[in-house]
Amino acid sequence: MMKSPVVKRSIVVAGHKTSVSLEEAFWNGMKEISVIRNMTLSELVGEIDTNRQQGNLSSAIRLFVLDYFRNRPASPAASKSALVDS
Repeated sequence: MMKSPVVKRSIVVAGHKTSVSLEEAFWNGMKEISVIRNMTLSELVGEIDTNRQQGNLSSAIRLFVLDYFRNRPASPAASKSALVDS
C-alpha cells in the first residue's frame, strides 16, 4: 500500500497567503505540471483557484491534478508497454 501523508504548505495566491493541505503525491503532481507549463506553483494554484466551480481549494487542486494526468496523452513507451501486458 502506498502511503502519502497530508502535508500543509503556505502559498501565495492572488497576492494573499493561504495554506493548503494535500497529500505529498498531489504536491509532486503540481510541481510536475508547473514545470511542464513553465509557471510557478503559485501561478498554477492561482489559475486553479480562479477556475474552480465549488468546493475548497485543496479539493479543487486534487481534481485538477487527477484530471491533468488522466487526460495527458500517453507516451509511446507507455502505450507499447500496455499492449505487451495485455
